[in-house]
Amino acid sequence: MHEMGIVIHLTKTLEELAAEQDLKKIGSVTLQVGEVSGIVTDYFTDCWNYFKKKHPVIAEADLRIEEIPAVTWCDSCKRTYETVRYGRTCPFCGSGETWLQQGNECVIREIEAEEAAD
Repeated sequence: MHEMGIVIHLTKTLEELAAEQDLKKIGSVTLQVGEVSGIVTDYFTDCWNYFKKKHPVIAEADLRIEEIPAVTWCDSCKRTYETVRYGRTCPFCGSGETWLQQGNECVIREIEAEEAAD
C-alpha cells in the first residue's frame, strides 16, 4: 500500500506551500490520478482522512480526485488508443511498439486555501 507514502509527500508539499504563501488553512485539494497509476483511490482517501487530522493546515481540507484516462501511443501507426481496454498491443495495427502517453500520473490540479490575516 503506497497510498500512505503519497499522502505523506502530498502533506509535506501542502505544508511547504502554505508556509511560502502565508496560508491559514487549505480548504480543498483536487488531485488528478492516472487510471493506471496503481493508486487505489478508496485507500488513498482513507489515508488522507486519517493523516490530515495530524496537520492543522489541512485538518479540514476536502480531497477531490479526478481520474486521468490511460492512453497509449503506437509508434507504428501513429495512433492513440485506450490502454485499459487494449493493453500494450495496438488494436489498429497489432504492433507492440507502444508506450503509455498518459494515465500513470498523480498531479495536484487545484488547491483552495485561505490566506492568513495580517
